[in-house]
Amino acid sequence: MTVPPEPAAVGYRPLVVMLLSPLAFALVFASWTLFAVLGLELRALLELDELGFALLLATPMAAGALAALPMAALARRFGGRRVMVASLLLICPFLWAVAHSRLFPHFLLAGAGLGLGAGSLSAGLVYVAELCPRRHVGLALGLYGAGMIGAGLCYLLLPLVSQAYGWRSAPLLLLLPVLAVAALLWLFADDPEASGPAGDEAPPARALGATREWPSLLRHWHPWRLAVVYSFFYGAFVALSLWLPGYLGAQYQLGLREAALLALPFPLAVGLGQVAGGAWGDVRDFRALRWWVSAFVLVCLFLLSYPPFTMRIEGVERVLTVRYTAPLWGFLTLLVAMGLAMGLGQGSLMRMIHRDHGDQMALVGGLSLALGGLFGALLPLVFALGNSWVGIRTAGFMFLYASLVVCMLVMVWDHASGRGHRA
Repeated sequence: MTVPPEPAAVGYRPLVVMLLSPLAFALVFASWTLFAVLGLELRALLELDELGFALLLATPMAAGALAALPMAALARRFGGRRVMVASLLLICPFLWAVAHSRLFPHFLLAGAGLGLGAGSLSAGLVYVAELCPRRHVGLALGLYGAGMIGAGLCYLLLPLVSQAYGWRSAPLLLLLPVLAVAALLWLFADDPEASGPAGDEAPPARALGATREWPSLLRHWHPWRLAVVYSFFYGAFVALSLWLPGYLGAQYQLGLREAALLALPFPLAVGLGQVAGGAWGDVRDFRALRWWVSAFVLVCLFLLSYPPFTMRIEGVERVLTVRYTAPLWGFLTLLVAMGLAMGLGQGSLMRMIHRDHGDQMALVGGLSLALGGLFGALLPLVFALGNSWVGIRTAGFMFLYASLVVCMLVMVWDHASGRGHRA
């Protein structure tokens, strides 16, 4: 493993990138949560059942997962700034399409177009990793990942816009900031210039040669080790961000605006945890942290999985009835604690990925986002099927619990087989 050379000096342009990249991340996430926040209006307009609405939620993530690795390769070859700007511009016509669509296939096509914003996520990951000082790379990647609070931005603003001007104005609200961030990146950011001895290949040629090696590298387990663990936290966060407003509204009989506001602390906690986990990873290589974080999240998911129930106990003289329903404050407390732990896991894991695969950050980072996007796209469908087949709203948390158990078993196998000897 080799680590990219640290820049000799940090000028104002890298600092601009550190500010604008998380903002681009946040706007892409906000566009992905559009369907979740506008769920009531879309379901009424399109007459969707649970499964149809879940398919609508999953479409941006599925398209984003398919785009993540190719976009990372393009960023490796042509530069992160160009791919980020292109990806931001690509989602603009699809935001307009969401505001003007009438039929379900049109919304699916618009959602798939919004998934192209994943190019900005994977390219930004490569971009930030190349530009930031090596001693603070964890903090920089954590700040970049904190752009996930864009889901919270969507929860906060779009219901207000929807109520004031109609739900079709909500997607248009994102157009101006997306165009503004794309313009600022193009004007004030630069792609890092690769330096090397005279006679070396030109940077695009070296990058093309590196990306041609990816298929052979992916046949080995090493690039997948941390990516598989990261994909759980990333995918679970994305899916929960989309699912929570609807879940809270149905479970606790809340309106759209109130449910969206109550869901806001979850993405905020994940964003804060990302920054803390990345900064912590700069100080020490806490590989054991992923075990503790996974165990804590597992406990939270176990408690969140309990549905309301009534238990009848035949006593000596009378029948005792015990009823359990998770109070809203208890649910939110568990959710925020789990979000903070998930953020710590994501931030520290991305720092470990950079430490172990600094020369292949585009490959392993793009792979992590692709696997997480696929997992996140699967979850809304599983949540909907759980409601329909099992008849329990908390079936989604049950599935996440089982998925994390499988993920931890993979970690145990990796460690016991000696493949993860450094873990």
